[in-house]
Amino acid sequence: MNIKKQLAELQLEKQLKSEEIPDLDLYMDQVIQLFESKFASSKRYEEDKVLTKTMINNYAKAKLFFPINNKKYSKEHLLLISMIYQMKSVLSIKDIGKTFEEINQRIQQDDFDLENFYTNYVQLMDRNVAGFEEHIKEQEEICNTELDKDIVNDPYLRQVLLITSLTGMSNFYRRAAEKLVDQLEQKGEQKQ
Repeated sequence: MNIKKQLAELQLEKQLKSEEIPDLDLYMDQVIQLFESKFASSKRYEEDKVLTKTMINNYAKAKLFFPINNKKYSKEHLLLISMIYQMKSVLSIKDIGKTFEEINQRIQQDDFDLENFYTNYVQLMDRNVAGFEEHIKEQEEICNTELDKDIVNDPYLRQVLLITSLTGMSNFYRRAAEKLVDQLEQKGEQKQ
């Protein structure tokens, strides 16, 4: 198992940069096309869809982003949809809505520079990719030096150990994110 090759195939560094989004409003089909072209490599199976009309409509119904105008999505909508795209496999729609509620309010009040916020988000994600790659190397080192050789020398068992380790870490991160969402909700209730 060549972990470096597998990490490279994930193309985790692929983020939709703000400058890649046109400054003009797009129709839904154009939004879908933009996301498909940018994130096609993130699909697990060829027939998977990155983004669909149903997904976007569900995000709108759940008020994950502020209302659109004339069936067109602004650059700010696309920035939010990009973050939602990354969050949707970890958090519930309800939690994503709680997370972005105040941001959407600030955008509508013309009191928020979403593009600057998004640039910071992309920078953080880039750092997260580097940290993730380092963590995977550490996991591999632990397997090579600290674990039972009878287990880790069996390719199947070694892979299962790595899978369980990664899913465990994913669970830790998901739980931490949910706790932070709960704190946002508590702060929102205190304001009222």
